[in-house]
Amino acid sequence: MSRYEMLNNIAHRDLRVATGFGAEFGDAVGMVPAYPSEFAELQREYPIFLRKDPATGSWQAVALLGFEQHENLFLQDGRWNASYLPGAAAKGPFLIGFQEGHIDGALTREAVLHVDLDHPRVNAMHGEPVFLPQGGNSPYLDHIAGVLRGIHDGHAFAADMFASLDAKGLIQPITLDVRIDAEHRVGVNGLHAVDRDRLALLDGAALAELNHAGYLEGAYLMLASLHNMRRLIAEKQRRLRAADTAVAAGRN
Repeated sequence: MSRYEMLNNIAHRDLRVATGFGAEFGDAVGMVPAYPSEFAELQREYPIFLRKDPATGSWQAVALLGFEQHENLFLQDGRWNASYLPGAAAKGPFLIGFQEGHIDGALTREAVLHVDLDHPRVNAMHGEPVFLPQGGNSPYLDHIAGVLRGIHDGHAFAADMFASLDAKGLIQPITLDVRIDAEHRVGVNGLHAVDRDRLALLDGAALAELNHAGYLEGAYLMLASLHNMRRLIAEKQRRLRAADTAVAAGRN
């Protein structure tokens, strides 16, 4: 369960957030949400796919981390082995909420930070301080605010982008059935990807429309990201070999 409160430097003056990595912090997941605002960074290290949100029926981009529900192949010995941490993982216990108010008689919605006080990263005894002793934002909180702005902007942009790609028939289901070695096959269901061949067949007007809206770059970044499947497969193979070696050693 989550217990969100609006963040403030009085009630949460002693709040600290653990910034390590591990299953105990909820990092053992096979995929995380991804946002167009971070595609340029993500595509260097993570495969980016699309799936339908079962609750809303809308498209959502995801960065694939492993081949099982709780398998994060970037996670090892308290480290996240990548130079870029996806925003969905970096934000920790924070999110952007909205507070309604009136300015000059007009109803407004102001974005404000919220914190989940039941999140496993929240601990008053250790971790990064959220506020400075005199009450100002800590460098950590300033960083988190930037991460959340990117998520907020990317989420707003994504809905129209994916709807436009889908309308042009560019989002197609993909079969992810990978043979790791002679004894192991892995697969992930429900994933979609931008279809390279269909994208290549679009006429000039359709390409110009996507480019003008800023969607074409994102489509190509998603396509480029799929080369990172080799990295995931290699890491899966390495871990299977390590497990086999450990079993063999235990028998001796």
